[in-house]
Amino acid sequence: MRYSTALTILILSLSLLLIASCRNREHNQEEAQIINDSIPPLGFWEEDYHIAEGKVKNGDTFSGLMGRLGMETSRAIALANACDSCFDVRKLRAGNSIKAYSDTVSGRLEYAVYSVDKTHQVIFSCGDSLGVWTYTKPIETHRKYADVTISSSLWNDMSASGSSPLLILSLSDVYAWTVDFFGLQKNDRFRVIYQEKSCEGALIGIDTIYFAAFSRDGKDLYAIMYDQGDGGNIYWDEKGGSMRRAFLKAPLEFKRISSGFSYKRKHPVTGQIKPHTAVDYAAPTGTPVVSIGDGTVISVGWAGGGGNTVKIRHNSEYVTSYMHLSKYASGIKNGVRVSQGQVIGYVGATGTATGPHLDFRVYKNGTAINPLTMDSPSAEPIQEENLVALDSVFVIYKAELDSLTALGDNAQSNDVL
Repeated sequence: MRYSTALTILILSLSLLLIASCRNREHNQEEAQIINDSIPPLGFWEEDYHIAEGKVKNGDTFSGLMGRLGMETSRAIALANACDSCFDVRKLRAGNSIKAYSDTVSGRLEYAVYSVDKTHQVIFSCGDSLGVWTYTKPIETHRKYADVTISSSLWNDMSASGSSPLLILSLSDVYAWTVDFFGLQKNDRFRVIYQEKSCEGALIGIDTIYFAAFSRDGKDLYAIMYDQGDGGNIYWDEKGGSMRRAFLKAPLEFKRISSGFSYKRKHPVTGQIKPHTAVDYAAPTGTPVVSIGDGTVISVGWAGGGGNTVKIRHNSEYVTSYMHLSKYASGIKNGVRVSQGQVIGYVGATGTATGPHLDFRVYKNGTAINPLTMDSPSAEPIQEENLVALDSVFVIYKAELDSLTALGDNAQSNDVL
């Protein structure tokens, strides 16, 4: 009996302690929330100051910029020294925003906030106590769906569908080896499940493409994101084949083909009828040109009418040539190894050319072939032990894509769960 009474008292005591502990924890959480809510994001309350906004000008130095905002030169120099590793004041970028926060009575500059980009800011304390700190704005992610059918151009049709044209760049990365973005045809179709990032309601980038389908003439080319964790390729077709190939489809970003592969073409400068065993890509001077595959540079120099030219041997069969370059990329010289996608030069109009463009040629066993129709060998397929998991991912994503496609425009205007 005594033992039972003692046990009851012990249980009641422990219960009271537990209740008290929970109440204390809830109280502490409430206090922490109050403290958190009382800390302004920038380190000060913006509404307490007069705010003036401007832009960094070409040639601005930090002391000159701060002097324009009302700070003495000696104090601006001291503030620059206080930046230390927090921010390099030599990296002020013309056109970026700078806000000045001044005392509403005296007009004295108290804070200045420099926007590094859309999400990162540097705060300078300019009052009695000099100091520098950084702030990163909250970034939101949204899972989205896009369905675009080509009628005029991918850029226009992507915009008309309500999706960001930034998605084009991500798609061109995924399909760089399998879809010729210079040769898209009317009624070609892209359907994509992806994630985008935004800050304060403004889109700042495409984060991830999870699943995509490119359709032409009733055939679908799927791209499934599946990370094996080996640091390599993460996009596969439904059979486990890599979306990567030995060669990229094009040596520069999405531009215009100005002249195709032909054995009888009238030269725009000389007027002669002769073979043009190349594809010409019209692009602004300075556009980066990349190697379509891993290889070794075998020639760098002037090639007569071809102007500044780089040639790369990729293996025992394939050699590629890049002509009319305005200049070569740093470090490009005979014997240097280059990787797929590495910048080797920049578009120009050197040699015999009517305007800036890239003359791109592919040779197989010494014979020129059409770059737009050549078959590129596949990279390594997915590891066999991951095939079952990939198939499961494919089935789930395809069902979701079909469901979103059935919803039509409503699916594109809202976030996808």
